[in-house]
Amino acid sequence: MTSVPLVTITGYERRLALVRAEIREGSDLSEQAVLALAVRVLAALDHIPENVR
Repeated sequence: MTSVPLVTITGYERRLALVRAEIREGSDLSEQAVLALAVRVLAALDHIPENVR
C-alpha cells in the first residue's frame, strides 16, 4: 500500500493564495509579479495591529 505524503498548508500560505488570486483577477501582471506584489501586500497587512484590522 502506498501512502500519500502529508502536505501542511500554513495560514500564511492560505492568505498568500487568496491575495494572489485577487491580484491575478484584477490585473494583467505576470505570475512572478503577482507573487511579488502579494508578498508585499501581506507583509504590509501583517504589520497592522490586529485590533485595528
